[in-house]
Amino acid sequence: MNWLITGGCGFIGTSLIQRLLSDTPNTNIRILDNLSVGTKEDLKKICDYNEINRTDIKQKADGVELIISDIKNKEACLGSCQEIDVVVHLAANTGVAPSVEDPRSDMVTNVVGIFNMLEAARLNQVNKFVFASSGASVGLVGPPIIEDKAPKPVSPYGASKLAGEGYCSAYYQTFGIKTTSLRFGNVYGPRSKNKNSVVAKFIKQGLRGETLEIYGDGTQTRDFIFIDDLIDSIILSVNAEVGGEIFQIATNRETTVNEVANYIVKFVNELTGKDVHVFHGPERPGEVKRNFSDVSKAKRFLKWEAHYTLEQGLIATIKHFLEER
Repeated sequence: MNWLITGGCGFIGTSLIQRLLSDTPNTNIRILDNLSVGTKEDLKKICDYNEINRTDIKQKADGVELIISDIKNKEACLGSCQEIDVVVHLAANTGVAPSVEDPRSDMVTNVVGIFNMLEAARLNQVNKFVFASSGASVGLVGPPIIEDKAPKPVSPYGASKLAGEGYCSAYYQTFGIKTTSLRFGNVYGPRSKNKNSVVAKFIKQGLRGETLEIYGDGTQTRDFIFIDDLIDSIILSVNAEVGGEIFQIATNRETTVNEVANYIVKFVNELTGKDVHVFHGPERPGEVKRNFSDVSKAKRFLKWEAHYTLEQGLIATIKHFLEER
C-alpha cells in the first residue's frame, strides 16, 4: 500500500511508521506535517526520508517522503493524496485545555482540517481513511463508553472530534470512502516526550525531581492505552472490511489519575532513586470526571484487544525517557 500519514512526525505517527517499516521495509509512506509538535529529528530517529515541496509531489510516494505543510491548506492536502491507498489522519490540535483557551483555532484545525483531507481523499479516489478520534467526542455520558451512546461533548476539543466522526460517516455513506473513526483512550508510551498528556508530563516532571501536580482530587478516571496496542488497532482497521464505523480503542480498565501518579512515583524511585512528591491543585474546566471504554465492538469487528498492563507500559515508557536523556 501507499500510505499518507498526517501528523506523521508526532508520537503516534512515528510509532506507526516504525511498525510499518519493520513489517515491510519497502513500504511507501508520505507524511504531511506542519512540525508544530513533532520534529524532523523525531522522524530521523526512526527512518531516512526525503523532504519534498508540496508543489513537487510525485504521482506516487517513493520510500518515506515528508511534506511540510498544514492540513488547513487544501492544496497541500489535495496534492499529498495523489496515488495514495490509505490515509491515516492523526494531525490535530489536541487536548481539552488548549481548546478551552482558543476554541476557534481548535475548530479550524480539527474540523476544516479533516474536511480538507476527506475531500482530497475523495478527489484522488483514496479507498481507505482512518481518523484518530477521541473519547472526548462522547463527553458527559456514564461509563463505560460504547459506540452507540448519544454524544454530549463537554469541551470544544470533544466537539471538534465529534464533527470529524460525522464527516467520516457522511463521506462513507455518500461517496463510498471506507472511513473508520478510532476513539483513542489516553495513549502513552515511548517517543511521547513532546506530548503534554498526563503520563508524559508526570514522567518528565518525576525524572527532573519535580512535584507532580494533579488537577482536583485525582479521583477522575481515564482509560490509559500503551502505544504498541494502539498501533495494532490502526493497522487492523486498515485491513478490516468495514466502513463508516466508530470503534473505542482503549483497555476497558478504569484508572484514576492518583493511581497513575503513584505508579510513576514508585517506578521513578526504583529506577533513579529520586523521591517524587504529589500536589493537588484546582480542577480544570471542561474535564470529564469518569472515562473508560467498552471495547467489545473492536474485538468483534477488528479482532483487536489491548495486551499491555499499565505497569508494563509505564515501566517501558520511563525507561525510554531515561535512555533519551
